[in-house]
Amino acid sequence: MAEKKVDAQAEAMARSEQRHNEDRVLDSGALRALAHPLRVKIYDILSQYGPQTASSLAERLGESSGSTSYHLRALAKHDLIREAEDRGTARERWWERPVGGVSFANPDAMTTPAGRAATQVVMNEFLRNRNDQLLDFVNRGISGEDEVWQEGTLISTATARLTPEQSKELALRIMALIDETVDNYRNQSGENVRPVTIRADLFPLPTLGDQS
Repeated sequence: MAEKKVDAQAEAMARSEQRHNEDRVLDSGALRALAHPLRVKIYDILSQYGPQTASSLAERLGESSGSTSYHLRALAKHDLIREAEDRGTARERWWERPVGGVSFANPDAMTTPAGRAATQVVMNEFLRNRNDQLLDFVNRGISGEDEVWQEGTLISTATARLTPEQSKELALRIMALIDETVDNYRNQSGENVRPVTIRADLFPLPTLGDQS
């Protein structure tokens, strides 16, 4: 029984590795198009909440619909988002982020100052948005987020001493579990269903000799 469980886990890890090897790696043009704080927010909202219009985004972000419409077109030009044709009307267009993984880490882009700068803006804004969401949830928990949701969350840190190979194995195990959950519940709807952000941070700490 234990061997079957190990085999199933190994297969899931292999599938996850293959799947993420096929993630779209954003080229320099797409990175530059995304390298704007408001565009990162728009991209993230479409990723987390599904299709939106320029008007709904404007209301959420405190911007004009003309501004969000302009940024939506800029993102669509590089296929970062696309029009949700089955939901559009003659008066208002709906936009969505295509399903599939995306990697901001493009080795070619990192060889130029412009590419490095664009990558840094995108990563900084993306992580800032997610950190703001985490702090907002913590503050809502203190002031009255439903207890049932507090019990269904995990905010935890830990430290282990690993080799690069062990770190990769752990990353694959985590990714396999996340992929399974996303595949099973990506489009779930119904009572008490809310978008849930799933975040995994796994990276090496600098050695004491590297710290200034």
